[in-house]
Amino acid sequence: MNLFRLLQARASAGKPVRVALIGAGKFGSMFLSQVPHTPGLEVPVIVDIDRDRAREACRTVGWDTDRIAATTFTDDGARAIAGGAIDVVVEATGNPAVGIKHARAAIAAGKHIVMVNVEADVLAGPLLAEEARKAGVVYSLAYGDQPALTAEMVDWARATGFHVVAAGKGTKYLPAYHDVTPDGVWQHYGLTASEAQSAGMNPQMFNSFLDGTKSAIEMAAIANACTLGVPTDGLLFPPCGVDDLPHIMRPRSRGGVLERSGVVEVVSSLERDGRPVFRDLRWGVYVVLEAPNDYAADCFRQYGLKTDASGRFAAMYKPYHLIGLELNISVLSAALRGEPTGQANGFRGDVAAVAKRNLRAGEMLDGEGGYTVWGKLVPAAASLKTGALPIGLAHGVKLRHDVAHGAVVRWSDVEFDAGNETVKTRKAMEAAFAAQH
Repeated sequence: MNLFRLLQARASAGKPVRVALIGAGKFGSMFLSQVPHTPGLEVPVIVDIDRDRAREACRTVGWDTDRIAATTFTDDGARAIAGGAIDVVVEATGNPAVGIKHARAAIAAGKHIVMVNVEADVLAGPLLAEEARKAGVVYSLAYGDQPALTAEMVDWARATGFHVVAAGKGTKYLPAYHDVTPDGVWQHYGLTASEAQSAGMNPQMFNSFLDGTKSAIEMAAIANACTLGVPTDGLLFPPCGVDDLPHIMRPRSRGGVLERSGVVEVVSSLERDGRPVFRDLRWGVYVVLEAPNDYAADCFRQYGLKTDASGRFAAMYKPYHLIGLELNISVLSAALRGEPTGQANGFRGDVAAVAKRNLRAGEMLDGEGGYTVWGKLVPAAASLKTGALPIGLAHGVKLRHDVAHGAVVRWSDVEFDAGNETVKTRKAMEAAFAAQH
């Protein structure tokens, strides 16, 4: 509750918080739109593979010519991170390999790193966060995105003495979505291919939201940051509106759908027959909590909380998330308080590549949201035991063996370059955290 006051003090002292933004896509653009309205916050350098596109993004979000002229636009992330009086690096490329590279460069340069790139976080975040802690800098999930918002709610619940039963987000989901490819994605968004193309929408990226991959990635990030469990056989995606959260999102032993208490889960905004869920949580996040005693349960009732029939389970939720418009919270928390808005502190959840159809030896995998695989949330222990190939590395690699529709792709099923830096980082993380399991 003190970020604005702390920022005002920095502004008054003539010491603004200075940010290097890497990736001027949608998330980055939303962040940039707030900068002119946040005295004490500056973005003197923007990194993007297309510098002209980055300049145009600034114009689109309302930057004036003077602010644009005072900004350095470059495609050299390493140089931008190493040089200049930068306090915080924001990594918003969405590319796991690039994200890991930038995170390590920021840590080496003594800069805080805000990881919009949750794909990189799930691939190697537990290792990167540990490296940042040892270096005395902040490694943080990005506020505005659902993992950080969920982590905040989990922290609130625990700090107030409640047991967290379940935490996660809402999304639009049907079981058939797991096999959808970029060719069929737009019908599920109510768009034609030409409409999507004219809007500059990437079919593979949007398909990763639909086929369950993005949900798995975000839940893995939450599990790793919040010491929460992961469902044994992947996310259930139960249809559930906000009023039913305390009833449905409780353990099976108490009448709900969860295999146990203390897990991440995603609720669907669609019933299994395609009908919309009443008062759905498609755009929001939630936490289900359990009263520790009868007195607290009585207070739930007295203050109007929706509960299950026992009165012991209740829910808090946030119906919307504003993506990059809220990113300032992470940037300022890192720079002014030295605190992350969510950070991996263990390896509990992983996202394994699963075949969308019968795959044949010699085929090339095309990664998140593509034609060949989707990402399934699995316990990290199970992933390590089976040698599952993480979705973040299931791109541009050739299959050595056939993989049946619905089967997990394993490291042993693909040809990979053991000398690749991203592969080496992932293998190092697996080795570092294997002892936990």
